[in-house]
Amino acid sequence: MLLSQFQNDLIEAGCDEAGRGCLAGPVFAAAVIFPKDYYNPILNDSKKLSEKKRNELRPIIEKEALAFAVCSVTPQEIDKINIHNASYKAMHLALDALSVTAEFLIIDGNKFIPYQEVPHTCIVKGDGKYLSIAAASILAKTYRDEYMDNIADEFPQYEWRSNKGYPTIVHRKAVLEYGPTIHHRRTFRVTDPQLKLAL
Repeated sequence: MLLSQFQNDLIEAGCDEAGRGCLAGPVFAAAVIFPKDYYNPILNDSKKLSEKKRNELRPIIEKEALAFAVCSVTPQEIDKINIHNASYKAMHLALDALSVTAEFLIIDGNKFIPYQEVPHTCIVKGDGKYLSIAAASILAKTYRDEYMDNIADEFPQYEWRSNKGYPTIVHRKAVLEYGPTIHHRRTFRVTDPQLKLAL
């Protein structure tokens, strides 16, 4: 994992999102700025870490980062502007909320809507390559998981504590049986031809 190889003389923020493919819940995004000499051998793509390890890393990231921010966009807004634009909006909101102004951005993925006039580069699978993006992926994921856990008891039939709003078979079946909640994205397809037999 690298700190950066792009703009060593600029203040650089890494950005990532969590929850893009979910049927329910907001999409979350985080932005993280580390000191230029920062190193943490444990940091990695949040998808490659256990939930316990992600939760252990979260306070470390928050303590050791020069600045960090986590923001979200609601399911209702996702339905209005689509999930791609909502993901970029969540990243922009996180960048707005940073206590230190970023001068260069590294973004996980292959697309991004430019933020103000700050230069950026997109990195496919960047959360497995760069420390600040990995940290952003962990913050976005842990904050989103916490949010889904907090609303899970209100709608237990959807089993959000285990699926976090992702389209598992159990979650899809529950939507078909009980209907969508205020937390569901109405523009997302619940059924899938490939799952027809399973449902």
